[in-house]
Formats: sequence, structure tokens, C-alpha cells
Amino acid sequence: MGATAVRLGRVTGDVERRYEVPVGVQIATSWAWRLLVIGAAGATVVWLLRYFSEITVPIAVAVLGTALTIGAVDWLVERRVPRLLATFVVVIAMLVAFFGMLALVGQQLSTQVDDLRASVVEGISQVQDWAREGPLGLSDAQLASWIDEAKSVISTTDSSVLTRVTAVGATITHAVAGFFIALFAAFFFLYEGDRIWSWIVALFPRNARDRVHSSGQTAWRSLTAFVRATVFVALIDATGIAFAAWALGVPLTLAIGVLVFLGAFIPIIGALISGMVAVLVALVAQGPWTALFMLLAVIAVQQLESHVLQPFLMGQFVAVHPLAIIIAIAAGVVVAGVVGALIAVPLAACLNGIVRHLASTAREFQSEPEELPPEPEPA
Repeated sequence: MGATAVRLGRVTGDVERRYEVPVGVQIATSWAWRLLVIGAAGATVVWLLRYFSEITVPIAVAVLGTALTIGAVDWLVERRVPRLLATFVVVIAMLVAFFGMLALVGQQLSTQVDDLRASVVEGISQVQDWAREGPLGLSDAQLASWIDEAKSVISTTDSSVLTRVTAVGATITHAVAGFFIALFAAFFFLYEGDRIWSWIVALFPRNARDRVHSSGQTAWRSLTAFVRATVFVALIDATGIAFAAWALGVPLTLAIGVLVFLGAFIPIIGALISGMVAVLVALVAQGPWTALFMLLAVIAVQQLESHVLQPFLMGQFVAVHPLAIIIAIAAGVVVAGVVGALIAVPLAACLNGIVRHLASTAREFQSEPEELPPEPEPA
């Protein structure tokens, strides 16, 4: 009987060992379902942000504007200016700067667009002459047929034109509404941002509020440093490319500078892409040699940004690696287009600051010696 029990125990142990799940599979399974939950939560958050983009995008722009101008409000408050009045002054200054740039661009467009249009017409005529007399040897009939095909592609039916006009009208309406949402949100963030943040922290469990508050403060410092560094880099890019355009006699110099300044808020690639507009204008207005020199100037400014400004400012103040910036921009473009590219890098900077802060606090917590219970007093 005892031998039979031993034999049965051996058989049962062999069966259990045969069908036992390996430790590696157990660990991989544990990681897999956790990663699936995290991915589903992240996808849900992204979907909600995109679904409410008419609100979330202006709020994000307001946060960036607040990070840029909160120092001016605090400076005025330190000079015994009431915070409400200081907020009004800073917001009005922001509006004056914004509409002032638009006015400069509009004024230059209105005075130079006719010359640029004439240059475009002349350039098209030169291209037609080159295609007719150059190595292609195209006939007038072939050129006319290609031009007619291009016109037929560009031309649309009345219904599609009406649809496009309706879409443009809806876009303008959303842009105006988003502008006022961003304006009012920035005003209240500047005026009583501490109260708003305290209310957000109060939504978390009591034992987690200290870490949430400290993480938020760290993220805000990272965001403020990033925005200020980005503005400085954008000013350098815009000044360098606009000066090169002015020196080469390229029209629309101020408009090019404003476009490069706005495009440089997308780090690394923004100034390069917006600078290509200057190259195109130079090609149309001055010819290929001027366009070539303009391209060299854009590349030189981009190299200055990539190898001097970005590593020094972003690496020292924000501590975000250039590879992480590229990946964040690509992910932002995939998720939300140009707006996603604009917001992705500040978000990466904030997350990087939060992770570093939580990791440092965790190490400090683990390094603290455990308190031993008091020894009992002798009887």
C-alpha cells in the first residue's frame, strides 16, 4: 500500500512538472496584460483629447502661453502691482505682440504681393521657354495639353466648391472660438493658477497629494524652461533667416521671419521646414542662384540650432535628448498633425521631469533607515 502511494505520488509529480508553466512565460504574461491595460488607457486618453480637440488644443496653447509669461506677472506683483492688474497688462501685451506681427505680415504682403505675382508669371514663362527650347524639346501643342490637364485637375464642380467654402467657414469659426478659449484660459491661469492647481491636487487621494503636488511643480519648471528656451531659439532662427533673405534681396522678409519664428516652436525640424518657404520665394523672385544661397543660409542656421543652441539649452535646462525630441515629434504628428508636433515636445519634457523627480524621491525613500521599535524598558 505504501509502495503504491509512493508510485502514485511520483506519477502525479511527473504530470505536474510536465504541464507546469515555465517561469519565463509567467513573467511575460504578467508583463503582457499590464502593458495591454496601460496601452488601452493611453489610447483612451488620446481618443478623448482628439474628440475634444476644440477645447484641449486651446487649453494646451494657453498653458504654453502661461509658462512663457508667468514670470512677467510675478515680476509686476513683486513691484507691488495688484495681481489682477498685472495679469491684464501681460495679457494685453501678448495681444499687442500677436496682432502686431499679423499687421506687419499683412502690410508686407499687401505691398509686395504684386511684384511676387509678376515674378511667378515670369518664372512660368521662363520654364515654358526652357521646356520648348531646352533638351526636352516640347512642342506648343504638348505644353498646351499639359496646361489644360492641370487646369482640369484644379477646377472643381460647384458642389465641391460649396463644400470647401463651408469647411473653410467652419474652420475659421473653430479657430476664433479656440482663440477666445485660449485667451480666457491664459488669463485665469495667470491670475489664479495656484488655486486651480490646488483644486486639481485635491481630486487625488490624500496620501498621494504630496507627490502629485511636487510632481506638478517639477513638470511646471520643466515646461517653463522649455518654452523660454524655445522662444530664444526661435528668435535666433527667425533673425538669421530673415537677415539672410534681406541681404539677398528676397521679398517678404518680415513674413518669412514671422513664419520661421512660429515654425521653430517645433524643435529641430520646424525652422528647416518653414525656411524652405524662403528658398521657394527666392527661387520665384530672384532665380536659382539666389535660392541656392538662401538654402545654404537656412542650412547654416539649422546647423547652429542643432549643434549649439538645442544641446546647450534643451540639454541643460530641460534635459531632453535630441532622439527623444524626434520620436516625440513623430508621435505627435501621427496622433494630431501639426498641433501634435507642437505639443509633443513640451509634454515629453514634462514627463521626463516627473519621472526623474519620482525616481529621485523613491531613492531617497529607500535610502532612509527604517525606524526600529523602541526596546522594552527593564522591569
